[in-house]
Amino acid sequence: MLRDSDSPERQIEKLWRINQALIERLDRVENARSSTYALSQTAAVLEKEVLARNRDLERALTDLSRTNRELDLAREVAEEANRAKSRFLRAASHDLLQPLSAAKLLLSHLEDISCDPVQADLVARIGAAFDSAEELIRALLDISQLDSRALEVTPEPVSLGRLFQRLAADFHGQAAARGLDLRFVPTAATVLSSPVFLRGIVQNLVSNAIKYTRRGRVLVGARRRDGMIWLEVHDTGPGIPPADQERIFNEFERLAPDAAVPGNGLGLSIVRRACLRLGHELTLDSTPGRGTLFRVQLPPAPSAAARGGLAAPDQRLPQTPARDRLRLSGCTAIVVENDAAMRHAYMLLLQSWGVQVAAAAGTEDARALLRAGVRPQILVTDYQLDRGDTGMRTIAALRDDLGACLPALLVTAERSADLPEAARRAGALLLEKPVAETDLHAAVLRLLQVQA
Repeated sequence: MLRDSDSPERQIEKLWRINQALIERLDRVENARSSTYALSQTAAVLEKEVLARNRDLERALTDLSRTNRELDLAREVAEEANRAKSRFLRAASHDLLQPLSAAKLLLSHLEDISCDPVQADLVARIGAAFDSAEELIRALLDISQLDSRALEVTPEPVSLGRLFQRLAADFHGQAAARGLDLRFVPTAATVLSSPVFLRGIVQNLVSNAIKYTRRGRVLVGARRRDGMIWLEVHDTGPGIPPADQERIFNEFERLAPDAAVPGNGLGLSIVRRACLRLGHELTLDSTPGRGTLFRVQLPPAPSAAARGGLAAPDQRLPQTPARDRLRLSGCTAIVVENDAAMRHAYMLLLQSWGVQVAAAAGTEDARALLRAGVRPQILVTDYQLDRGDTGMRTIAALRDDLGACLPALLVTAERSADLPEAARRAGALLLEKPVAETDLHAAVLRLLQVQA
């Protein structure tokens, strides 16, 4: 504050300090005003940026939603294409296996009646060609089934010992023909798996080992390790180089370039697909020149009750030599088959064994035969008939009309995992097409309870 008593210098000094204080205050006010303005400007810019980013995000979400819809549509199209492929392969397999089965039965009969060595050799070569075609069709069907999303696999207890017994009988002749020592180590192990697909896994591994092993042995067994059971297939074959150990699981891959090793290169691809589908670890250990070892990891089953494959033990068919026929004179059979060539083949073979045959194309035709006085002792029927008719319906209808349990053989080209169990519940034997003459003869004997 200025006082009159102050000297002019003192007053000037005070005024200068007051002026400086006012200037500083004005600067602070201006600075504050500038900060607020800058903040407001920054906020405005940020708001615009936020709005722009929101618009970008909305566009991105819209694009993502459209992409998801396109992916869903593409997945639906792919799944429908896969289902269509499976339906086509099932239908095509049935249509392919029908004439193939008829041809094999007719060839078997021709082999029996042919006395000319040249003709016999020609029949054998034709039969081998049919066997190769059959193997390829079945392999493609297995791959299609394993790739199908609609396939439901329910693990259940499987007896490895029982499975080994069945496969030993199946492969004994093939191994003996190549001069190999095929051994299945007895085991009491019971594992949790699919009876159908596990049998296919072991079947393909053993078949592959026999094909590629020129001398020595093939050994199949099971080991317990770390609470799991490892199924092992050893061979003394040429071994697999490390560079090829992944390639052998590809479709149609074969390490042997020559025709000396039969096959189509699909067996190991089926094994890998089945193991992946069942959740079984598959490992390979091989050294060139020292053989190969395949291992499949299997969980132990909690129960001792187990199945050993496609059919229950009491459904196993007796093995009857092809040229050791038992004349079934006086036996009457009804054959139900919608394919004319197959009907003719069945009739030709059954009649050659002394069986009286009445044939029908479907269930109603078979029932008409009963009304006409035919009294069959056995029934041989195809599973898939015309216009939705099935062999299961035929079995039930004829048994109902006769008022008795007619022994029945169900023949099928279907690869359904449920069909063996359905046949077992119906008390019917089951054969898969193409039907071998020896299997058909053995089934007829079994149905009639005739001891060969």
